[in-house]
Amino acid sequence: MSTVTERGNEAAADAAPGESALEIAGLQTWYGESHILHGVDLSVKRGEVVTLLGRNGAGRTTTLRAIMGLTGRRTGSIRIGGRETIQMPTYRIAHCGVGYCPEERGIFASLSCEENLLLPPAIGMKGTKGAGGMSLDEIYSMFPNLAERRNSQGTRLSGGEQQMLAVARILRTGANLLLLDEISEGLAPVIVQTLARMILTLKSRGYTIVMVEQNFRFAAPLADRFYVMEHGRIVERFGIAELEGKMPVLHDLLGV
Repeated sequence: MSTVTERGNEAAADAAPGESALEIAGLQTWYGESHILHGVDLSVKRGEVVTLLGRNGAGRTTTLRAIMGLTGRRTGSIRIGGRETIQMPTYRIAHCGVGYCPEERGIFASLSCEENLLLPPAIGMKGTKGAGGMSLDEIYSMFPNLAERRNSQGTRLSGGEQQMLAVARILRTGANLLLLDEISEGLAPVIVQTLARMILTLKSRGYTIVMVEQNFRFAAPLADRFYVMEHGRIVERFGIAELEGKMPVLHDLLGV
């Protein structure tokens, strides 16, 4: 995979690795009258890949949406780069350097691949040297498929190409905290391998990534730490070094 230029890296490297990128404490979230999250606590250091595991309905996607301010009422604390965001609207959270790739991808069917890439503004954290994010050339170096399909309409892209486009569009904005929801779901193994290489490349360049994944085989080699959710709560948390010893627990909780 081609090297991303120094300018493109600066957006991810505005603070030293190991510092807190995301701190969530006592997060409770509602959709209308439905109480979904019940006191979620988790932390992510800069440059880490953290995976949220759990069965469908456990609250993993809602956690990502709550970080972005896309749920209903929220209480507790969500600190991004040390800044409290629990009362912020979504557009201000995005300006803190957060990018969200939803499971449905959100590709505009009537726009070409390149028009989709150019649509969102550069919104990296104010004061960050690399706030413009990756250039088109850098994106196309990382995703050659998108370069070949740059003039194709969104509806004519394969599922894998749409997923690449959804992630690439975030990288264009200058976001350095990436929230990725089920990016491997339903894709061919060769595309899943491409996405895995992409995550490892981004991690090596200082990006912070929080993933929701059902595909444990995809997530396990990529993540530094894991949180397991059940019924809107964190029920297990462990690092990669503990993974083998946690497999019996994961089997009980997830059927892995």
